[in-house]
Amino acid sequence: MNILIDIGHPAHVHYYRNLANELIAKNHKVYWSVKDIDVAKRLLNYYGFNYFLLPRKSDSLLGKIWKQLLYDIIIFRICIQKKIDIAIGTSVSIAHVSKLTKAISIVFDDDDDDVQPLVTKYVNPYADILVSPDALKGKRKRADTIYFPGFHELAYLHPKRFTPDTSVLDKVGINPGIPFFIMRFNVFKAHHDVGVNGLSLEQKLKLIDVIKPHGKIFITTERNIEPELKEYQLNINPGKIHSLMYYATMFLGDSQTMTSEAAVLGIPSLRCNSFAGRIAYLEEEEHKYGLTYAFKPEDFESLLIKLKELLGMADLKDEWRKRRDRMLSDKIDVTAFWLWLVENNTRDNFFIKNTPDFWGQFK
Repeated sequence: MNILIDIGHPAHVHYYRNLANELIAKNHKVYWSVKDIDVAKRLLNYYGFNYFLLPRKSDSLLGKIWKQLLYDIIIFRICIQKKIDIAIGTSVSIAHVSKLTKAISIVFDDDDDDVQPLVTKYVNPYADILVSPDALKGKRKRADTIYFPGFHELAYLHPKRFTPDTSVLDKVGINPGIPFFIMRFNVFKAHHDVGVNGLSLEQKLKLIDVIKPHGKIFITTERNIEPELKEYQLNINPGKIHSLMYYATMFLGDSQTMTSEAAVLGIPSLRCNSFAGRIAYLEEEEHKYGLTYAFKPEDFESLLIKLKELLGMADLKDEWRKRRDRMLSDKIDVTAFWLWLVENNTRDNFFIKNTPDFWGQFK
């Protein structure tokens, strides 16, 4: 088969890279398309994938609409020229283009309908197959959504897919066993981020004041970093960030994806943004497995209390490893299921058997 993977965010490279390698090993042809995002391009280059480069995204609403039309046209041409059988991704374009070509679209979406109204209205209804973590059951308007027991981050951070690289510690000047913290700050420029706030500069500096006596601090950010935080800026190959996170004492920030990455790695994480309490898969990681904590910006003082509580736990790492193990016992190797889904693709979704035996083959 000819398969297209469309990338709109750096995290999507991680989502699908193992799937792509599995498909290539089975003699399928895999093509990538990616918007002009520096980190996404660096990741694709790092993993050795060739790709079609799309124009850079726009921050304005009108710009987003115009660029989306352009993306659809480019993806349409790729699907025709490369005779694409299946187009996959967390992507607007593949859902639209599948209605005009022979390509079957498989959209992987882990956000709740009510936090992404434009996607709910203009993307998910047009996908041939819509796939989501089972934490979202009851939160989708689309009745034939396929749910799986896992998180997107387990497509690349499941123990079967990820082994941490200890050499990363030497690259950042940290000896094994020495405490350190990773922080991540977003710019909230996506279409669903209107009215959404993360941490203010004052709040970021307060967090640093609390954790600085406990270990070294590394900050990774989406775009430019504030001058007050420049001394903590992390300079590392983006393909190595998960190995560094695996050895971290804690993750703090306002990023959804990196919060979940920390959680599935068994690293305590604290998140502060307006989405707190509204993202089903993060709610499950928090309230079912106790792996992470979310706070709204106006509840920042509560975050500080929880942070100080965690810093005072002598058995923090051991406790989070146990919580992670409990989570993993309930979840699957997500890439294994996605591979099965792509190879058994159909526009008729009734082939999924929601039984322990069915899901057991992907453990």
